[in-house]
Amino acid sequence: MSISSAMLAGVTGLVSNSSALAAISDNIANVNTVGYKRSQANFQTLVTTRAANASYAAGGVTAQTRRFITTPGLPTQTTSSTDLSIAGQGFFTVTEKAEDLQATDVRSFTRAGSFQLDNLGYLRNDAGLYLQGWLVDSEGVITPDPSDITRLQSINVSSVGGAAEQTTRATVNANLQSSQALSADVGAYDPATNSMAMYDPDLGTGVRPDFSIQVPVSDSKGGKRTVQVDFLKSANPNEWYAEVRAVPATDIETGAGLTNGQLATGLVVFTPDGRLDSAATTLFPDPDNPVLTFGASADAAPGAGAFKWAAGLGVGGQEIRLDLGGAAGGLTQFDSQSLVQSVATNGTTFGNLTNIEIDERGFVTAIFDNGISRQIAQVAIATFPNADGLMAISGNAYRVSQQSGTYNFKTPGTGGSGFISPSTLEASTVDLSSEFTGLITTQRAYSASSKIITTADQMLEELLNIKR
Repeated sequence: MSISSAMLAGVTGLVSNSSALAAISDNIANVNTVGYKRSQANFQTLVTTRAANASYAAGGVTAQTRRFITTPGLPTQTTSSTDLSIAGQGFFTVTEKAEDLQATDVRSFTRAGSFQLDNLGYLRNDAGLYLQGWLVDSEGVITPDPSDITRLQSINVSSVGGAAEQTTRATVNANLQSSQALSADVGAYDPATNSMAMYDPDLGTGVRPDFSIQVPVSDSKGGKRTVQVDFLKSANPNEWYAEVRAVPATDIETGAGLTNGQLATGLVVFTPDGRLDSAATTLFPDPDNPVLTFGASADAAPGAGAFKWAAGLGVGGQEIRLDLGGAAGGLTQFDSQSLVQSVATNGTTFGNLTNIEIDERGFVTAIFDNGISRQIAQVAIATFPNADGLMAISGNAYRVSQQSGTYNFKTPGTGGSGFISPSTLEASTVDLSSEFTGLITTQRAYSASSKIITTADQMLEELLNIKR
């Protein structure tokens, strides 16, 4: 009966507009939710009469809610380096537990990148979901594997301890005064029996150097050590006796031919225009490769002309290139005051973790207070053939559905995935003006549907009154 179908059509109108109201309510409630994607109820007709000459029966309307997941939200700047948004397509891969992940554990996907460190050092967002990525291996290499979900792990920064780097290179920029007066003891100087390393004014031993340069170095543990270069002007023009030694001498053990912490002895020679004559300099056996080779503390006693770190230090071996001629000025001999312009070394002492930074490629880097930075992980981005088909779950996250297709893991900025935008959050895609407008039209439509029911009821009542 047409009147009954009209009443049922009114009921479908009430139900459908109720769904639309629910979607609008969700949108308005989540206007400030990070990464939220607005929903919309789309209406479609229901048809019950197909024959052209049949009496008309109202079918009504049905509503299907659609979530616009691929619509990007506006990125907003924050002050936290672990707040992340994605500039482009893709989702952060997250899990509900941080440790002991198995292939069967559910992975979720979100655009809500408000990550922060929890009490165990994991990156977790406000919904309690843990960020996944590829971790650095024992060799310090990050190897993304998009085909193996078990390679993804929760990113943890608490396992990153302090860091130190040993010195491998030192450059000296200094001047030795060419008019330096000859020392009264220069004639008695002997690098083996009466050296600058033996100088002790209290004991009256050794020869006092005319000038000294101290070079700070770091050992394999980040410990502070000092290498000193002593110079004594020779009686021959443009020549200086030179000794490289460890200070204090107890930091090293030496073989035959070296005493009192000596590491190298020889001549430093200059050209008539005051520049270092590397070819004539004999401080190192190979003037093109001026390297000090320290044996490890655990090594056997050094042979003749060799040296190693003292056993009590317990440090590893290292090579330090002591470059006297490679700096902007290098070591010079001009007729001005002997002075050190600069001493530059690499390597650092022990440093503690001070900050975590994430770049646009998703590399998570630990920053230490000694200037060292170390990559510890790379964030994984998941893309889908139909992201709008993902199934929404609590916590502003999504899971795979039949409509979405399976996930594809990628590094940020590759294969159609977006770049990471650090210190930003993706805002909700809700437009309050549109939502309130929709709220008004939905209310009117709901009221109109209720009028259909009351009108049909009145018509049925008139029909019943015929029998009276």
